[in-house]
Amino acid sequence: MEGKREMGSYKFCLIFTRKFRMTESGPVADVRELFEKYADGEAHMSPEQLQKLMAEEGGERETSLEEAERIVDEVLRRRHHIAKFTRRNLTLDDFNYYLFSTDLNPPIGDQVHQNMDAPLSHYFIYTGHNSYLTGNQLSSNCSDLPIADALRRGVRVVELDLWPRGTDDVCVKHGRTLTKEVKLGKCLDSIKANAFVTSKYPVIITLEDHLTPKLQFKVAKMITQTFGDMLYYHDSESCQEFPSPEELKEKILISTKPPKEYLEANDAKEKDSGEKGKDSDEDVWGKEPEDLISTQSDLEKVTSSVNDLSQDDEERGSCESDTSCQLQAPEYKRLIAIHAGKPKGGLRMALKVDPNKIRRLSLSEQLLEKAVASYGADVIRFTQKNFLRIYPKGTRFNSSNYKPQIGWMSGAQMIAFNMQGYGRALWLMEGMFRANGGCGYVKKPDFLMDAGSNGQGFYPKDNSCPKKTLKVKVLMGDGWLLDFKKTHFDSYSPPDFFVRVGIAGAPVDEVMEKTKIEYDTWTPIWNKEFTFPLAVPELALLRVEVHEHDINEKDDFGGQTCLPVSEIRQGIRAVPLFNRKGVKYSSTRLLMRFEFV
Repeated sequence: MEGKREMGSYKFCLIFTRKFRMTESGPVADVRELFEKYADGEAHMSPEQLQKLMAEEGGERETSLEEAERIVDEVLRRRHHIAKFTRRNLTLDDFNYYLFSTDLNPPIGDQVHQNMDAPLSHYFIYTGHNSYLTGNQLSSNCSDLPIADALRRGVRVVELDLWPRGTDDVCVKHGRTLTKEVKLGKCLDSIKANAFVTSKYPVIITLEDHLTPKLQFKVAKMITQTFGDMLYYHDSESCQEFPSPEELKEKILISTKPPKEYLEANDAKEKDSGEKGKDSDEDVWGKEPEDLISTQSDLEKVTSSVNDLSQDDEERGSCESDTSCQLQAPEYKRLIAIHAGKPKGGLRMALKVDPNKIRRLSLSEQLLEKAVASYGADVIRFTQKNFLRIYPKGTRFNSSNYKPQIGWMSGAQMIAFNMQGYGRALWLMEGMFRANGGCGYVKKPDFLMDAGSNGQGFYPKDNSCPKKTLKVKVLMGDGWLLDFKKTHFDSYSPPDFFVRVGIAGAPVDEVMEKTKIEYDTWTPIWNKEFTFPLAVPELALLRVEVHEHDINEKDDFGGQTCLPVSEIRQGIRAVPLFNRKGVKYSSTRLLMRFEFV
């Protein structure tokens, strides 16, 4: 690698000074070869040659000459700080700058490109759990700020727990815990202000209701006054198909069970014996996806709750009849666009499809695993028309999360996550919803919508033939010195980076590999290629983690990202990295090469 070199100094033992070469990133071999190939061996690359490269190497056949000229002009403007150019072509260093720019050469697109005209149940929907909490599930504050943050991140389903505040008011809080309440009006105003800043597609508010009919009437009035014409009214109890995301643009949908009498019994603690015992706190990385699945012993403990479904507060208790519900709060009932709840009987009855009704069912993460194991085909058939919401088990007090792939592989639309948490599970969720322009809706694969599905094709056996193979080459990385202090990783020397890269998705596809460690450098070059055969590429996510090796302690965190494989653009790409909470670093990025074979 060529580049400007200078010396960097680190204090050692408070007396001695160690000096290391600090390098400015220059073109790696793959970049040089690509430049020479398309510049026809000359010292400059023209817009026409860049356009050809983008079409042939990146698969961007639709790229116009005007777009290639715009890229050339922008690179020259940034690198040479001039408005008018005596030349309109790129040198090797200009070309390297372009390839390593995350905004000019990203790994995935930023536009909505999927068909948005199918019924709403045909999409995975970016879903939050207890959206008002700022931290843990037991003692953190409730606020409208996490709601605003989630919506601006693209989340399309927010959850509010409604509780009486005295006899005449309503607040939002997490049940009978030490969480500090927030006013309902403040939460509704926050939703209205932020709902469509990032995405114009519909926002669903799921209400966990612990109110008297009098307070339900008050809530109905508050919701109607706040959202007005933004509200969508729909009788999902007497329809065969739900409208599409396109038809519901900039609409607010309310989803809850029909009103019922407020009963103290509904405030009872979870009785599921499988929910006892506190989860251990997760470290900065969080657990590996395979460690987020319940053990067989855990699932056996859930068996006793299959008959009563062991729902969260939203699902516990129900009206004795629809008639009595309507008599209590008709204004509130009229607001409900997606009816929640469960029929009487066991789990299989709950998954029964009514051809004349659309409803939403909620299951805990553990009960989902049980349902998939026992009634996999029924789960998939249910989700082809109805909505299935999955929520974290009750012992995730620290707002950790679970493995979302189990729900996605079964067609569940709403995998409710604690968005205020962090760790690998949340990184997978964020990766999934980077698809389709980050609009919060991702079209389910066709195989999950096949009316003749028997449920057997969604957990391929180990000998399943791959549909597609993804080759990933980790070339180099840069930018840490701009985003981190010089001594952040090591007080006495530059960092020792390596990259873990692999696949999350169908069990047969899941794997993690790693590069070698590059010692004492802020601009590591790995040039390591990996090959990933994929049996279910439609639901595969590419996992990327940068570790800073520490021989005595757990690896330091150097950035992460997850990318939907179906969206990855071929060729050499600049891959931006994110911190543990999903915020993109200003400069830290990897240069990677992608190829589908």
